[in-house]
Amino acid sequence: MQNILLPVFYLPPISWFSVFLNSETEVVFEQFESFPKQTYRNRANVYGANGKLSLIIPIAHNGKRELKDIEISYREDWRKLHWKSIKTAYQSSPYFEYYEDKFRKIFDINEKYLLDFNRKGLDILQQILKTEKAYSLNEEYIKNPDEVNFREKFSAKDPSEFEMKEYYQTFSDKFGFLNDLSVLDLICNKGPESLTYIKNIK
Repeated sequence: MQNILLPVFYLPPISWFSVFLNSETEVVFEQFESFPKQTYRNRANVYGANGKLSLIIPIAHNGKRELKDIEISYREDWRKLHWKSIKTAYQSSPYFEYYEDKFRKIFDINEKYLLDFNRKGLDILQQILKTEKAYSLNEEYIKNPDEVNFREKFSAKDPSEFEMKEYYQTFSDKFGFLNDLSVLDLICNKGPESLTYIKNIK
C-alpha cells in the first residue's frame, strides 16, 4: 500500500477522485497547509450554458492561514446561488433528477470551517458513487512528507495532466468536451457508470 497526501477540495474534480479512490493507496488529508488562493479547495468547475463555470465558496478574512482554520463567509447566500447554478447547468442531463435529492443535501450542510464542509460534501459524494474509502488527517505540516505528495498536483488554472476519455456533456454540442470538471458533471452525465470511468483514468 502506498501512502498519499491529498488536499481536501470542494466538489472535487474527476482527477482528484481517481487518485482518492485508488485501491492501492492509503489516503491522508492535508489540514495544516497555508491556504492557497484560487484552487479547488474552495472552488469547483461545472459545465454551464456559457461554458466552464467556477463556483467559489467565499472565505472569511480573519487573518487565519492554516486550512483547518479557514472559515466560510455566509454574508451572501452562496449555497443557494451554487445550487441554482448546478440545477440550471444539469437539469437536462440524463441523471440529474435521479441524484438531485442527494446533491441538494450538500447545500444544506452548515459548517463554520471550509475543511469540515468539504469533508461532509465528500461523504455525500461517496454515498452517490457507492464507495467507502477511508482516510485520515495529518497531524502537522511537513514540507517534504513521506507520503506521495499531491498537494500541488491539481491546478484550477492549468489544463489537467490526467488523461480522460470524452463522454457526452449537456452542452458539448455548443462548446465541445470540457475535461476534468467537478465529479458532479460526470455523475450527472454518466450516472452509475461514473465509478468505472474514474477507475480507468491514467
